[in-house]
Amino acid sequence: MDETPLLSLPYLAAGQAQKHVTLNESLRRLDMLVQLSARSRQIGLPPDDPGEGARFLVPDGASGLWQGHAGQVAAWQDGGWMLVPPGPGWLAWIEDEARLLVFTPAGWVPAIGPLQELDRLGIGTTAEGVNRLAVRGTATLLTHEGDGHQLKLNKAMAAATASLLFQTGWSGRAEIGTIGNDALAIKLSADGQTWLTALVIQPDGRIGLGGIAAPSVSLHLAGALRLGAVTRAGLPDPVASGAGALIHVTDAAGGAVVAFSDGTVWRRVTDRVPVS
Repeated sequence: MDETPLLSLPYLAAGQAQKHVTLNESLRRLDMLVQLSARSRQIGLPPDDPGEGARFLVPDGASGLWQGHAGQVAAWQDGGWMLVPPGPGWLAWIEDEARLLVFTPAGWVPAIGPLQELDRLGIGTTAEGVNRLAVRGTATLLTHEGDGHQLKLNKAMAAATASLLFQTGWSGRAEIGTIGNDALAIKLSADGQTWLTALVIQPDGRIGLGGIAAPSVSLHLAGALRLGAVTRAGLPDPVASGAGALIHVTDAAGGAVVAFSDGTVWRRVTDRVPVS
């Protein structure tokens, strides 16, 4: 063999004259390939004077002296270009992208492959325990690719929990989701220990407020219902409000009264007389 099998470094032959020429050729090649850092892989035309030792990865469609050498390492040494084909597993740092690449049968690809089947991932912090994905930052952005975007929380069974938990100092203060069943609930806590179910929406559409976990009618309240208060002059359009709308009129004849819209006019609940 006249050269090494991996980096193609020329061997010194026994009795060879001018051995320094062969040795220097090997040193030049080592200097080019060891700790490989290329300025770019986007430049298709060889620069005229890039500076001694400048290295590039030749892109597809390159021209000039680089034509036909796509994927190879090009280095400017001693006033000329040296071109070396890479081997599988070679690593190269791309300076203008701040990215590490590896050479494969498919060409130069990111050295860090697809992030699949990871045990855990921490971004800006440490992922541990049940929190296999942890992100520390001022915001987390999830955006669309074309049209909309869905954030999916899947649970194994109705009795399990799929929710968003809001904390203060790592102590729960609010939780939204399907918590222990398939009803949508909003729960609140002042101390992370005692929780109030402020809102429940059952799968059939029944709504419970103020602690009603199993509403028996369409809207089930645990306490009083307070209507918006207006004067007669401020009454909204009864037609636009729709039949069945309720409102509290503060200055109706005879005193404040609850009124309802019959779809045409506002009427007092007490005697069905139009509000005046």
